Amino acid sequence: MTKGPENRSPFRQFFEVSMVGIQFALSIFVGFAIGYYLDKWLKTFPWLTAIFLILGIIAAFRELFRVARKQDESDKKGD
Repeated sequence: MTKGPENRSPFRQFFEVSMVGIQFALSIFVGFAIGYYLDKWLKTFPWLTAIFLILGIIAAFRELFRVARKQDESDKKGD
């Protein structure tokens, strides 16, 4: 018996939603760090830092929307 989205406990749903902030900040930080260290290594500052920072921001918002859509779908199935 597998648990579908409609059978998840409220605690698990709360945990998934509360992780969004950590994932958001971590995605941006990782993008910045990768760009910064590549710039340092290749001596191209600030180009790769800016590019990877933007990619990190895009990844963060994409994850935010994915979790929001998933939560919205589970709310609609619960009604």
